[in-house]
Amino acid sequence: MLRTRAIPILLLGVLAGLLTGCVRFGHSAEPSWIDGVSRDYPPDQYLLGVGQAESRPAADERAYAAVAKIFKAQVNAQSRDWESYLVLENRGKASAERRVTLDQLTSVSTDKILENVRIMDTWFDPRSGQHYAMAGMDRAQAATAVLERIAELDGIVDTQLKESRQTEDKLASVRNLRRAVKNLVVREAYNADLRVIRPTGRGVDPAYRVGELTAELEQLLTSSLVIGVEVAGEQTEAVRRAVIEGLVREGLPVTARRVGSEAAPGGVASGKVTELLVKGRVRLWDADVPDPQFKYVRWCSDFVIVDIGTQRMVGAVSRGGREGHLTGGEAAAKALRVMQQELTSELARTLAGYVYGDMEPPANVPPAACPRADGQAG
Repeated sequence: MLRTRAIPILLLGVLAGLLTGCVRFGHSAEPSWIDGVSRDYPPDQYLLGVGQAESRPAADERAYAAVAKIFKAQVNAQSRDWESYLVLENRGKASAERRVTLDQLTSVSTDKILENVRIMDTWFDPRSGQHYAMAGMDRAQAATAVLERIAELDGIVDTQLKESRQTEDKLASVRNLRRAVKNLVVREAYNADLRVIRPTGRGVDPAYRVGELTAELEQLLTSSLVIGVEVAGEQTEAVRRAVIEGLVREGLPVTARRVGSEAAPGGVASGKVTELLVKGRVRLWDADVPDPQFKYVRWCSDFVIVDIGTQRMVGAVSRGGREGHLTGGEAAAKALRVMQQELTSELARTLAGYVYGDMEPPANVPPAACPRADGQAG
């Protein structure tokens, strides 16, 4: 009889022990890391982020995002030092597109760093129904990986600078120097991440500065490249002046003289200067649009970019559009203004693509935007 009574008591004891273990494992009490502090993961060894949501996957995602936000804030704070490079890199682009370029560059480093982040712990609050997740990164392990990448990029930058400064080919010199600046920006993005990872907040000083190399690249462009502009068609002088002003505003070395007709500074024959000719034609004409309030003007432009030394076409731009206003004169002025903006933006982008080696010269001239006098595409 005593043995029979002992069995239920023993079972109750075992069950109570199991329940106690389950409660401990499931964090019945709110863990300390909810407030961002954990005894098990001290801040000098781990970088932590906490996420809260109504589901476990969403809480995990927010925990990862909390860690990523720390890195992005540091990179954004340092990005002011790279503004000169971003302006040079984004010929023909608006400031919003420069922001995209920065995000693309810095995400290379930050995304790699975040591969070291793991979900370290989770907790469910039965009273509120909220899930919590703690994401963390081992600082020492992450710092080792980042230091290796920084050393690798330092070697690449050194090699590209050496090649840029030793070659006689000016375009090759420009391209290698530009690659060096771009890799230096990526290197500095990793360095910004390293400052976050290290409890001391210290990085590794670079051998070169982005601003200094960017200034060197701009000087090299000015001394190695000359761009001329020839325009045929209607309002040629106004369009030519508008194109020249637009390209100069983009920082490109444009000359008002006729390239190829006289010796360029430094001497083309010596290979010191690359001469590019932007030539094309434009048209503006009244558009027959049944609108009692507005007058419309159509515009079109077809341009090619030719390397004077080789007589090879290295780029082509064709654009067209229609603008309206209260009077024909105002519509024509607006059409000319829009044409200048779109044409110079695309020409700057195409010129930079060729000079930097990012774009292959087109095999064929693209379809013309301007119709011929006989009505066929020109």
